[in-house]
Amino acid sequence: MTSRDWRADRESVFDRDAFTCRHCGTDGGDDPATLRAYPVGDIPLEGQVHESALVTVCDECFETLEEPAATEPIATDELFHLVRETTRLQGTTISAVADFASLATALPSTLESALETGTDAAVDDSVSEYRRTRRDILLAIAVVDARLERLAALDDEGYEPATRRALAAFSDTAADLQSTLREVVALSETVPIGLERCQGCFESLEGESCATCGLTARETAAWRKDDGTLAFEGLFTTINDRLQGASETTETLTERTTTLAERLTAA
Repeated sequence: MTSRDWRADRESVFDRDAFTCRHCGTDGGDDPATLRAYPVGDIPLEGQVHESALVTVCDECFETLEEPAATEPIATDELFHLVRETTRLQGTTISAVADFASLATALPSTLESALETGTDAAVDDSVSEYRRTRRDILLAIAVVDARLERLAALDDEGYEPATRRALAAFSDTAADLQSTLREVVALSETVPIGLERCQGCFESLEGESCATCGLTARETAAWRKDDGTLAFEGLFTTINDRLQGASETTETLTERTTTLAERLTAA
């Protein structure tokens, strides 16, 4: 994180998130000093960060996200718990990303229906859910990334060769899964651009960057038809294909997690 002050919008962010950590659910109560406003996803290089790119986290989760990864080896039982918790969090993130993709792909029909009926309530609900879900999954991905970085930084020379190989296989597969999840999120964020909305705050988009939050619009040239409209069908098919790929990678990860767990519990 840079030295920029993320606290500019923190009161509104805390209030929006009910003074509760969006990762672990810790209630900050009447003491907001225990909470942080944390930036997720792409953010403008300069200026104030819009509340749509900030989430509430507690001090403990903030440390998980920001604490430099230690290189010292850890005991096998501690490593086992770290791997198990990382796997659990990544599994939860997979489901959340799939839900976000489903939500994003429903946006065109939701907006079209609202225009036909002249009602805005359904749109407001969908937009609010889109913003919240997007923030939450970006935070979840960041937390898993931080845990994988910790695993990658460990000095594994103290472990048995078979354990080192199992750990490397697990880490590589988990990292591949993270890449796929980020791709699904990026593809899902392309949907609002096709609706002339910002992928972050979902406000009207004119030009290459959002006038409200400063976010640069995702590139959509690959998904444009000859008439300039977005080819939603092809985009949705690609999103589903990537989710299927994530499912297959998850199966491989489960096998490698089991192998690593067996090595660690036998050590």
